[in-house]
Amino acid sequence: MNVVMRRFLALPALIALAAPAVAQSPQSVRADDRANYVRAIAAGYKAAFLCSGVFTAGRTERQVEALDLRGIYPEYDEIVPTLAAQVDRRAGTVSVSFDRQLPARHAVWTAGKGCTLAPIGAPLPGARRTAPPRVAGADPRPWPLGDAGIAPRPSEAVTRVVDRALDGAYGRGSETLGVVVLRDGRIVAERYRDGFGPYVANRTWSVAKSITGTLVGISGIDVRRPADIPEWRSRYGADPRARITLDQLLRMSSGLHSDTAGNRTDAIYFGGTAVTEQATSWPLSSRPGERFRYANNDIMLVARALRSSLGDARYRALPDRLFATLGMRHTVAQSDWQDNLIASSDMWTTARDLARLGQFWLQDGVWEGRRILPAGWMRYMTTPAGPQPDRSEGYGASIWLFGPAQGLPAGSYSAQGNRGQYVMVVPSHRLVVVRRGEDPTGTRFDVARFTADLIAAP
Repeated sequence: MNVVMRRFLALPALIALAAPAVAQSPQSVRADDRANYVRAIAAGYKAAFLCSGVFTAGRTERQVEALDLRGIYPEYDEIVPTLAAQVDRRAGTVSVSFDRQLPARHAVWTAGKGCTLAPIGAPLPGARRTAPPRVAGADPRPWPLGDAGIAPRPSEAVTRVVDRALDGAYGRGSETLGVVVLRDGRIVAERYRDGFGPYVANRTWSVAKSITGTLVGISGIDVRRPADIPEWRSRYGADPRARITLDQLLRMSSGLHSDTAGNRTDAIYFGGTAVTEQATSWPLSSRPGERFRYANNDIMLVARALRSSLGDARYRALPDRLFATLGMRHTVAQSDWQDNLIASSDMWTTARDLARLGQFWLQDGVWEGRRILPAGWMRYMTTPAGPQPDRSEGYGASIWLFGPAQGLPAGSYSAQGNRGQYVMVVPSHRLVVVRRGEDPTGTRFDVARFTADLIAAP
């Protein structure tokens, strides 16, 4: 028997000696795999928020960890503080370790694009030449395009209402970061928590959905036509999803299934999975247009259709076109690593920039005397059609609808997002109310009552 054969026959014995005394059961292997995946997502969560908080918003690591990374989804809340993060301010990168056998999770800042999260297992990119990011300060132009001439003189009653918002009166345990109130286009009240201010951004969460609805209007695309989703084109036969219209996606009535109803798309938000890998893959669970199911995927598919219809150059320029027009110079729309806008959530902006956006909506898409949105687009966004949510608020095309059932005037509407982001517009009172927050999971800020109290305040 030759040496090679003897070594081959000896392998089983060697493997047995090297194996643990008790082999893992399939159940324990699955549990370990799931636990490590959760750690990977938690690391991505931390990398993404530190990157945007430090480089886009100009905040300190300690500030981000104290607010943005506390009171988050329960499965990550205890893990995130235990993960070591490295912030490289010269390179504009953040790395968060989570496993000895896999590379750390990485988020990379790029001028004009904000932060991009790499997929799980991706190494840190090679040496980068980038100037340390500088957060823009005051714009010398007059309000609303700039920040000059702002001199709020709120009444005592309005001041008391705003103070109550920052003191937690509109939601036990709520964390208000900033409030801006506009009447007739002028800032009449503005207040921020310590560490924040007019030029400090935080994440929009689902307020981005309403921004995306606005981008569709600017694009001029016919929302009645089927959404242009390349992944739904097949040489093997007709894909039934190809009949879903942009209107149905904007109204959350696509009929598509998703892993959870609502706003949990963690693999894309924090895992580095591309929009085109996951959001396009879900099957139908009902006929399009027959049921309301609030879903991040629907709005990410809207952005996917915009990219396919407009081409990469026009698609990439579309958010900046809106932001530059309105003077929203502290706002950035972030993308996945394949340059797909994460248009349901991942934009960073300030309270003043959102006030500009709300005023733009209130003015029916006209800005500085120039029509930007097609006539009738805001009526389209704020008119309910088709199936509605099982709650007192209604839903238009990417925006929530309020009225007497919530103690507000008819025709009120709001963009709103996780952790207490709100842009409330009350056309009958020429009022825009912006509230930014970092409310812990399970805490709710009562924006309707807050707005009603501001209306009632002389």
